[in-house]
Amino acid sequence: MSASIVVEDVVRHYRRPRTSLRHKATAVEAVKGVSFEVGRGERFGIVGESGSGKSTLLRLIAALDRPTSGEIYVEGMAITGRHERDLGFVRSQLQVVFQDPMGSLDPRMRVRDIIAEPLVAQGGHDRDAREARVHELLEAVGMSPQAAHRFPHQFSGGQRQRISIARALAPRPSILLADEPVSALDVSVRAQVLNLITELVDELGLTLVFVSHDLSVVRHICDRVAVMSAGKVVELGPTAQVYDDPQDPYTKQLLRAAPSMRRALRGGGTAELVGGGS
Repeated sequence: MSASIVVEDVVRHYRRPRTSLRHKATAVEAVKGVSFEVGRGERFGIVGESGSGKSTLLRLIAALDRPTSGEIYVEGMAITGRHERDLGFVRSQLQVVFQDPMGSLDPRMRVRDIIAEPLVAQGGHDRDAREARVHELLEAVGMSPQAAHRFPHQFSGGQRQRISIARALAPRPSILLADEPVSALDVSVRAQVLNLITELVDELGLTLVFVSHDLSVVRHICDRVAVMSAGKVVELGPTAQVYDDPQDPYTKQLLRAAPSMRRALRGGGTAELVGGGS
């Protein structure tokens, strides 16, 4: 399996501002020497508690932030240090679904314009082609084409996340990054959106990088998983191996603290994604 994403010894430091003239500015180490590869067509999970560095790492992979040092390759192309105008290939190959759909959708734009925005940026699509693609994508995410004429505030949280997924898929990417895509949604719709993501990833043959603090979700979605703590990957391997025979004390602690699958199934939570509909 060839690599779709390669991360080599990536470090990201942020400068914390001075609180007074007597105190020097300090550096915050958000990501500390992280390395891994994601195979083409693989479902790769990144788990960890809040502040572990997992979302920062995802932003670096998406070229929404720049590493302090290290190298990142997307589909064989180095993205580290490139100017924004030279990242067009990344924007077409890699798309992101963010945690808060309301925050990632422009409330002043109609759904048709939100979904078509990446197509306009790419160029080469006339108005009829864009409209046809918007309708195709709305149907693919389980929504009526009539939704194209409405605004984001007219939809529920789950519907807005479906619109976000449709926008991410518009430019036909090969890689989908999902940053806590269901944590802002009601429990009752989380399983539906997770099922939708996994079905589309399978149908379209996408590479998926899925960031979450919910271990039960990652276990059932991802082929391999990286466990992050304090900016470092402390454990990396096939999901079943990491969950059934964890080696790092932090991984063991996370698994002990997580709700059991049996309780999750009884409670009708996100574990419903197994075999559920979209």
